[in-house]
Amino acid sequence: MINDKILIVDDEPRMRKIIKDFLTAKGYNTLEAEDGEKAIEVFEENKSKISLVLLDVMMPKLDGWSVLRQIRQESKVPIIMLTARGEEQDELFGFELGVDEYISKPFSPKILVARVEAILRRAGAEEKKIINLGGVVIDKEGRTVKVDGRVIELSLREYELLIYLIENENIALSRDKILNNVWNYDYYGDSRTIDSHIKKIRHKLGKKGKYIKTVRGIGYKFEVK
Repeated sequence: MINDKILIVDDEPRMRKIIKDFLTAKGYNTLEAEDGEKAIEVFEENKSKISLVLLDVMMPKLDGWSVLRQIRQESKVPIIMLTARGEEQDELFGFELGVDEYISKPFSPKILVARVEAILRRAGAEEKKIINLGGVVIDKEGRTVKVDGRVIELSLREYELLIYLIENENIALSRDKILNNVWNYDYYGDSRTIDSHIKKIRHKLGKKGKYIKTVRGIGYKFEVK
């Protein structure tokens, strides 16, 4: 998908340039739009080529929520919302409308690129039925997990958590983000339940359990080295 295009929608020219420069350095092609109306126009003209949309919330003419709604009427293209507001209610609203990721400004361009790469990997993984990382093999169609050829038994939640970690390989994921994406955003339980599930998964993976790294003060990440 690296030959496809990423649509950058933001009313700040400087912000668009920064994002474009970092994505271009990683080999991605980009398209730009400075407001919501232009975003819809550019998307309609290039939707078969666009692999991901970076969409600012506060824009003139048509805000990001309106653009999101229109795109979702005809496409499941991955969308990352960019906003200066980091309120929980905004995030919940975005997830309800079909946002794939939510990043609050200011943000590190390197982190943004990492999120883009993770989502594109995940989108590509959905097309693949088999994922193989460091000897951990997941058959998504059969919902089975093998470690060095041996089938291991995981509960549904353990399986979904492992999938989420793997699809975001090398990305440090906070406990809140894991709860939002694996337990769903309306889960109000204790985040320590994640630690319990991680412990069980590590045990079941055996030596491969070391791939699930603890990121102090944040959460976890899946990293094969």
